[in-house]
Parts: sequence; C-alpha cells; structure tokens
Amino acid sequence: MSSSIRLTQQQKLQQKLSPAQIQVIRMLELPACDLLQRVNEELQENPALEEGVDSVTDLNNVEDEFEYKEEDFDNPLKNDDFNYEDYVQDDEVPDYSTRTHNYSGDNGSSVDIPFSVGTSFGEYLKSQVYLTKMNKPQRHIAKFVVGNIDEDGYLRRSAEELVDDLAFREGIMVSDEEMKDIIEQIKLFDPPGVGAKDLQECLLIQIAQKGQAPIVQLAHRILKDFYTEFTKRHFDKICTRLNIDEDTLRAAITEITRLNPKPGSAWAGTVYDRHQLTVIPDFYIENHNGDLVVQLNNGDIPDLHISSSYFDMLEDYSKNASNQTHKRKEEVRFIKNKIDSARWFIDAIKQRNETLFHTMTAIVESQRAFFLEGDETFLKPMILQDIADKTGYDVSTISRVSNSKYVQTQFGIYPLKFFFSEKMTNTSGEEISTREIKRILKEVIDLEDKSKPLNDDQLVLVMHERGYKIARRTVAKYRELMGLPVARLRKQM
Repeated sequence: MSSSIRLTQQQKLQQKLSPAQIQVIRMLELPACDLLQRVNEELQENPALEEGVDSVTDLNNVEDEFEYKEEDFDNPLKNDDFNYEDYVQDDEVPDYSTRTHNYSGDNGSSVDIPFSVGTSFGEYLKSQVYLTKMNKPQRHIAKFVVGNIDEDGYLRRSAEELVDDLAFREGIMVSDEEMKDIIEQIKLFDPPGVGAKDLQECLLIQIAQKGQAPIVQLAHRILKDFYTEFTKRHFDKICTRLNIDEDTLRAAITEITRLNPKPGSAWAGTVYDRHQLTVIPDFYIENHNGDLVVQLNNGDIPDLHISSSYFDMLEDYSKNASNQTHKRKEEVRFIKNKIDSARWFIDAIKQRNETLFHTMTAIVESQRAFFLEGDETFLKPMILQDIADKTGYDVSTISRVSNSKYVQTQFGIYPLKFFFSEKMTNTSGEEISTREIKRILKEVIDLEDKSKPLNDDQLVLVMHERGYKIARRTVAKYRELMGLPVARLRKQM
C-alpha cells in the first residue's frame, strides 16, 4: 500500500468581522454608565482623538492632490491605499457631539437624573448609640455590636460569641452580662425590631411597642406562647387553648401581619449598602399629550473630533512627499493608523446611538399602551425576534441592546428585558403574554377562600375554566416567582 502527498486547492467563503465592526458590537453592549469610561480610555490611548468641538480646521482649504501607495511603506494593512482627501472630507471628520441626543424632534432640553446617596443603615444605627446613657467604653462596644447586625436588621450572634470576638480582635474584656445589657439597649433603637436574634423576637419587640390594647396583648401572647402553632397555621388549636372565637383570632392575626419581619428593609440605605449600584437609564421616554418621545442618555459624553494637528502633519507630508526619509514615512503611517482608529471610534458611537434609538423606538411602538398608562397588564407578548423584524437588525443585535440597559419613564425605571415575555395561546386561540397568566393566577389566589386556600391542582382547574390551559408545574413555577406560598401557608382564619 503506497501513500503520497498531494497539494490541492480549495475555494471557501469565510466571513470575518472588520475592526470597525468589532468596535460597533462592543459599543452596543455598553450601558450608559460604562460608555463614558470607554470614551475616556480612548481619549487617553489615542492622541488623534480629542474632546470638544473642532472650530479651527478649515477642511476645504487643505491640499488634496497627494496620494501614495501602501506598499511603498511596507504597511501590513493590505489593499488600503492612503488618500489624503479621505482624511479631510467634511463627512469623514465630523464634529461629533454626543452631549444631547433627541432623535424625535424635541427641543433638546437636557434631563437631570435625580440621585441621592443617604446615610447607610449601619451609620444610622451607630448614630443612635450617642443618644443613649452609655459611657464611652460602652458606646465603643455598642458600635461593635451594631456592626454585626445584618442587612435585615437581625443580630444572629450570641452575646458570648460577641464577647469572645471583641476580646480577640480588639483586646477589650467585657462580661457576658454587660454585653447582654448593651444588646438589650440596642433592641430599643429605630427601626423597631432591630437587633433581634430571630423572627419571633423581632415581632415580639414590635408588638410590645404598640400599646396595651386587649387585641394587641392577645397578639403578643400568640407570638410568645403559640408561635409554633401560628407559623404552622394551626388556628383551631390556638382558638381552643386560648378559648377565643375565630373573629377575635382573626383580629389578632391582623395585628401581627402589620409588623415588619425585616426591620432593616424599612431603611432606604440598605438598598445602596446591599447592591452598591446606581441604575443610570440609557433612555428617557416622555409623554407629550399622547406623543411618546424617545431620548438617549448621553449627557456626560463629551463632544469628540479628530485632532486638527494630525491633519496639519499629513498636509505637511503631502507638500514634501518627494523628500521623505524612512523614519518620516513611519511617522505618517502611525498618524494614519491613529486617525483610522479615531474615525472608527466616532463612527462606532454614531452607529451605537442609531441602533439603540431605533430599537427603543420599536419597543415603544410595540408596548405603547404600557408607556401611556404604566399598567403592567397592558404589556403585550413580545420576543427579541419581534423587534428584530421591525428594525431589520439581527436578533443578536437586539439581545445586545436589551442587555444591561434601562429606560426611565414617568412610572419608574425599567430594564429593557422587562418588556419581553413569551407568548401563550388561550382556548380562544388568542396570543397572550405570560405576564397575563401570572396576573390571572394572582387574581385567583387573591379571591380564594383564605380559610380553604386552593392547592396547585385546584388552581390548574380554575385556570382551565378561565381559558388558560397550563400544567401544574407551570402553576407552581409562576406562584413561586411571584413569592406566593403553598396553600397551607396561605391559610387564614
């Protein structure tokens, strides 16, 4: 058996993205909060890109007769002949402004973003330490204890553990009794219930501050002596052991349900502490008497243009092209590359803004009822392909636009993904949004007999009667997504 080596040719089509296309794709993925950082990085890296409006360069008076071939300079960029005219035409060197964008014909007024960073939850608690009668050493210990309170407002560590930790970290010796006394004083801080070790103690602290009314005292006793029965919804046992009727028990439970199981969440600072994130909208939607106006948020992005000094250097080279050294030719190649990079960057931002605007406009047109009324039930079923068909963009482009982007409306700030939902078909053959399924399911649960709540199998039957054929696992999934417990835990008196 013989083997031989043969040389063959094969033709194959292969698509590759150009540097400019890659630049545009990366720009599309950037939200407004990251775009400014990207612009600043490019301004530092590329000296041919400048900030501000270029009012010096007269592009019409520049020499445009010089031309050279790329191979004269051994440039690795093949088939890219240098033409000086390409670098000085008005449409190729725009004074590009990204400061204010209004593609809908509005007056271009800027929109201010209201944002305030207040005192954090921990700082708020520490400030209350100075309102107590503690001495200086005790205040220091109290601030240490406050630092161990979690974002929900609970102190889940025992006094003994705190004593050991304080001795190990700071060399401060304190007795268990003194630590417990300080913890008890912290439990009197605002918001009520802060510093509790568990949910039961948290609710007891809050109910104790509501006065001495008989129904409040009954709620206090239920939480203290019948907490297990209360959490397991064994209301009949509570009625029997306390010798009360259902109406009285229902009134006591109403008092308990008004309490806050997470006192830390009542403080606005916890959101900032937990996420350390500021949502900056990428779009603004304004309602002008039924006319929805779409605006891009590029308020902090500076005006960009290509440096006129770089064109002066090219002009000087064009006038002395016959007497150039190899070093000088290398400099010109460097200038050309930097101008190309700056031009690609400016064009990428232009294309980014146009793509974002057209995509957001298509979303607004598809969900017009929601943007006018702010009612979530008005949201129509919509997937990425629907917007891709309207705009003519690829689905991957719509996905990049909708990812990590936010829009500010008169009803609040929403992520763009909020407006997309899958479609389902009811018994009438109409296409409906999965959000409508969730709304109907919640409505059924809200209207159920709380003394005999519906289990998931019964919910499936009710949904079928209303024209929504969904499986039991779908009901369970939607119920959990909406934070609704199982039937046993929804039971009320």
